[in-house]
Amino acid sequence: MSRSLVDRAVGGPGARRSAGAVPPSPASVTLFGCFRLVVGGEDVALPLGVQRLVALLALRGRAGRSRLAGQLWPDTEEDRALASLRTAMWRANRAVPGLVAGVGPSLDLGPALTVDARDLVRVARRLTQGDRPGPEAMTCLPDNDAELLPDWDDEWLVDERERMRQLCLHVQEAFADHLAADGHFGLALEVAFAVLRHDALRESAHRSVIRIHLAEGNVSEARRAYATCQRVLRQELGIPPSPATARMMALPPERGVRRA
Repeated sequence: MSRSLVDRAVGGPGARRSAGAVPPSPASVTLFGCFRLVVGGEDVALPLGVQRLVALLALRGRAGRSRLAGQLWPDTEEDRALASLRTAMWRANRAVPGLVAGVGPSLDLGPALTVDARDLVRVARRLTQGDRPGPEAMTCLPDNDAELLPDWDDEWLVDERERMRQLCLHVQEAFADHLAADGHFGLALEVAFAVLRHDALRESAHRSVIRIHLAEGNVSEARRAYATCQRVLRQELGIPPSPATARMMALPPERGVRRA
């Protein structure tokens, strides 16, 4: 019976261990910047159709075969799309045994893989539950602000890109707040301004900057940051800052459009 290469790479059920052996390298899928599969420390090349199947499963988890076939080959008749799916699964497991697993009528990735996008989702969920962010809160973020599979034009990726973008920004904002709470104001501002470079209209990021300045006792800087927020929102959206932002500066909400 052949053992799964993925299991062997990460020390799963199919792994063989010997006394004093060096722990094996993990198997990982990278989706930010470009698609990359690494097993046992080595890159594994996959055909584009197989990459798309792996990426979709990595982002959405277990899914029915018909649904997967329809999303990956939307302009193809169902029978042909399902045949293409079977071929992609066969090629995936030929390249890396156990990479794509059949679970009844559904498919999923082998459990031994790590995925950068899943790491980001896991950290974001922990932060929303009130956990303090550790080093993984920043290391899970894409290098050099890389986008999710930027060279692909699949329609199903549109929503996934926006979901990942929002998660990245939320993780950065939470990390900035915790840095400020620990007294690391300079680093906190650096992270908060990084969010604003991504999205200058993100009011929650403006609030992070204001909050950090106030925590450090720099009221004048906080007022300057509020004025910047006020100007940007007026110029770009024609609205004032929200009452929640105004209250940070002990200001009454501006008349007009917004209500808390």
